[in-house]
Amino acid sequence: MEERQLLRDPNLRPTDDIIADALGAASGAYTKFAEMLRERSIHAEWRYYNDGKAWLGKALHKWTTSRGTPKEMTAFWLSVWDGFFKISLFIPKKSAADALALPLSDRVKDRIGASKETGKLSFFTVVFDLRSDELLGEICTLIDFSIRAKK
Repeated sequence: MEERQLLRDPNLRPTDDIIADALGAASGAYTKFAEMLRERSIHAEWRYYNDGKAWLGKALHKWTTSRGTPKEMTAFWLSVWDGFFKISLFIPKKSAADALALPLSDRVKDRIGASKETGKLSFFTVVFDLRSDELLGEICTLIDFSIRAKK
């Protein structure tokens, strides 16, 4: 079966209900993941991208520096597919060995090791297709690490 990216109508902004309907059985995992993100001060800004003809969630981590300056960074990208959601996480190349030293399962470490460098950028991309909440804890560990490595 071919995987299909959803949320392709530029006039239909994604809402929690629309995302839940699109994800079907994976909507519970998405809801749990969204709660884990709120605990980390991360929220998704949904935008329609003409080049891909779909809505993507740009997950932003916002914080305030010790001097009171508001800051934000992209933690990862999120897309909705037929029955699952996809997370594309960018980890600095210089931090690859540290990422592999995290308390993660071999399955997640294999995914990190198999990741490709992103063009001329100094990052590599780790992509997860999530149909359940099985890997959410490990993915949050990786997101937390990625944010610390980028700051």
